[in-house]
Amino acid sequence: MVSLQSFLDKFWDPNIWLPPNITWADLQSSDQVEYTNHKDLLYPIPMALIVLVIRYCFEKYCFIPIGLALGIKGSKPKKAVHNDILEKAFKQNLKLKHKNIAGLAKQLDWSERQVERWLRLRRAQDKPSTLVKFTENGWRFTYYSSAFIYGLYVLWDKPWLWDTDVCWVNYPYQGVTSGEWWYYMGSASFYWSLMASQFYDVKRKDFWQMFAHHVLTLGLISLSWICNFHRIGSLTILLHDFADIFLEFAKMAKYARYQKLCDLVFVIFTIAWLTTRTGIFPFVLIYSTTVRGPIIVNTPMFPAYYIFNGLLFFLLGLHLFWTYLILKIAKSALSAGQMEGDIRSSSSELSDASANSALMSGDHNSTPSPKKSPEKTRNSQ
Repeated sequence: MVSLQSFLDKFWDPNIWLPPNITWADLQSSDQVEYTNHKDLLYPIPMALIVLVIRYCFEKYCFIPIGLALGIKGSKPKKAVHNDILEKAFKQNLKLKHKNIAGLAKQLDWSERQVERWLRLRRAQDKPSTLVKFTENGWRFTYYSSAFIYGLYVLWDKPWLWDTDVCWVNYPYQGVTSGEWWYYMGSASFYWSLMASQFYDVKRKDFWQMFAHHVLTLGLISLSWICNFHRIGSLTILLHDFADIFLEFAKMAKYARYQKLCDLVFVIFTIAWLTTRTGIFPFVLIYSTTVRGPIIVNTPMFPAYYIFNGLLFFLLGLHLFWTYLILKIAKSALSAGQMEGDIRSSSSELSDASANSALMSGDHNSTPSPKKSPEKTRNSQ
């Protein structure tokens, strides 16, 4: 018990988390002002369970009926007949070469075509139905839209929304309002829910990339709350929610086979992404934390500040990588004439696997693949 207390004392050393000569006692809440408290970060964990319940209700009672009304299929493809030998080979190597297929055919006394057909059926049965993917995107569209609107409502009258220099005025003695508290805790609970649901949601090729992204996001949210960077932190959350609204809606339009609407919203998404993730984020927010912040605070910075900025730059690096893939996909799609194929499909048959996982970052996310599909789509008028 003594060793644990000693560890906690070292971990919460104010010299790590706060500016010089500032202690945790200096940031104790009172009747006049409410400060951030690291213990508040425990609330989003149980709140994430509530988010999962809300999500279940939205998907079952809202988006499933909507999807069915739009003609989206909810049935899964025909299952392959169980075969122990083929099942073992399938799980060991999802992309069997011709010599492997020939060997299995000889072992089973089947034709190669029968083996190939079994493998196609087996791959298809692991894919979620279009309706399932539609409902997942519908839930995320609902969250990002609601969170962005609520964030605007909370921050609209805050001067740091319009002038980031105010994020550092009188730091660290900056109180937090109840609206900001709920905005922060709600965002953290949503990402905690994504951490949990990712293990049973539609499996994506970028599973571990997205898992790392959620960890990074929760790290930034937690660190900014502990260090009382909630002003610049709330702006970062608001900025990142914006583009995801259009991404999720574009995917919903794609699954509903409204191609023209999907194309239009994807263009809006691309503009929103480039503006927020590669424009405002580095040249306004990161500039504020790395350049303007130390000047205005006018005091030596502390270890947690540098860790926070390091995470922001790491996130920027991800944005630049995803931006390259987005523009590459957009160029291919323009050459093809429209955004074709599944958006962030889990299919192993897509010709461009990197394109398949490009946009699911930030929440972020993946783009429509430009691969041609023989399926006819109806366009929205």
